[in-house]
Amino acid sequence: MNKSAFNRMFVCAVLVSTLVVSGCQTYHPKPLPTAPDLLRTPTLTVPASQFNLPGLKPHPIPPNGLDETAVVTLAVLNNPDLKAARLAAGVAAAQLVEAGLLPDPVVSGGVAKSTRLTGYNVGLSEDIQALITRGAAKAAAKARARQVNLDILWQEWQVAEKARELFIQSRADDALQRVAAATRDLLAGRYQRDNMALEANAVTANTVSADLAALTDAETTVRQLQLEANQTRHNLNLLLGLEPTVQLHLIGQNENRLLSREQFQAAVAALPHRRADLLALQAGYQSQEQLLREAILAQFPSMSAGVEPGRDPAEGVKTVGLTVNVTLPLFNRNQGQIAIRRATRALLRQTYQARLDKAANESDQVWQAAHILERQLRNLQSRLLELSKTARAAEESFRQGNLDFSAYVSMQLNSQAEQAQAIRLRALLEQAKNVLKTMLGCPSTSE
Repeated sequence: MNKSAFNRMFVCAVLVSTLVVSGCQTYHPKPLPTAPDLLRTPTLTVPASQFNLPGLKPHPIPPNGLDETAVVTLAVLNNPDLKAARLAAGVAAAQLVEAGLLPDPVVSGGVAKSTRLTGYNVGLSEDIQALITRGAAKAAAKARARQVNLDILWQEWQVAEKARELFIQSRADDALQRVAAATRDLLAGRYQRDNMALEANAVTANTVSADLAALTDAETTVRQLQLEANQTRHNLNLLLGLEPTVQLHLIGQNENRLLSREQFQAAVAALPHRRADLLALQAGYQSQEQLLREAILAQFPSMSAGVEPGRDPAEGVKTVGLTVNVTLPLFNRNQGQIAIRRATRALLRQTYQARLDKAANESDQVWQAAHILERQLRNLQSRLLELSKTARAAEESFRQGNLDFSAYVSMQLNSQAEQAQAIRLRALLEQAKNVLKTMLGCPSTSE
């Protein structure tokens, strides 16, 4: 090879290297945040097109407050944990791109010089084995990407369930605080009245002491409910991505019809086809099937092939040759990877079966509990109706002077105690219905 030819090869190599480097990514550091990223007002921060909950469409925020659907919408689209989870979909998509890329060819070369001539050799080869396993690797990455998206959907369902639970609890907290405050005020009035009567020797000290104990218990109940309401409010604000100082005005009621036995049994039978976490496990199992297939394909001889042009430095003879490199499958034969992936497939299969069994069992337990709560609430409401009539009659008799204050207070307290119990039972029933929807894979439908 003369000097000019060698220079041309050198320039070509530099140009190729420059083109390759120019297509590379560059690194830019991105520091972590130093302050909370929470909203001051309830607004959507994610496009509504990303709203994936079945049966529930994007919902405008009512101007006079937040109803249940608005709370769920804000939670699913603004929740900080879900924002982070959605980035996992980008990672899975990048892995799918990587699995579909062809292996880079390998270029080799060398120069040799004798007393008479300068020789050279240039090689270009490609990994045949990577081409053989590429289809299985790509199918595995595609199933993995589907699994990641379904896992995100399952997290969205759980966030929606939690949002409904906090909505129901917050409304119940408000109602319980009103009843507790009325009870406290009633007992405070009785304590003041009996305390004045004690000074006139009309009642005994034991009566006043009992009044004070009852009033103290009522005040303790009010304080405890205030703490519980504060906790619920902060949990809801965090779930919605709002600043802790934001005061939400919740409106509307949670009304869901409990599934009949036939509807419940049909929903349980459809669990493998509709519940997001089960669908995600199915996608993970399919991904592992493809990884096993890839490992089996990789047990065959590993090969690479290429072409090598060259020039002999002694005689100046130019040659062109084909090269094939084969790894003999005598000892390894990829048996370790095959065994690992078969064992992993068996593990995933049993994990899926266990999750399906647990889903059916827990769904039945919650469905049965919801029916028990529904019967209890129905009986309590019938009793509460009678107590409310008695309390109204007692109040009228007290105003007319036909009933003493102690008997009036006792009747009112009985009615208020039943009201509080009904509020708690109703909240438990609505929360059970809410949990059951998610368990059956229909978190947003009205059935």
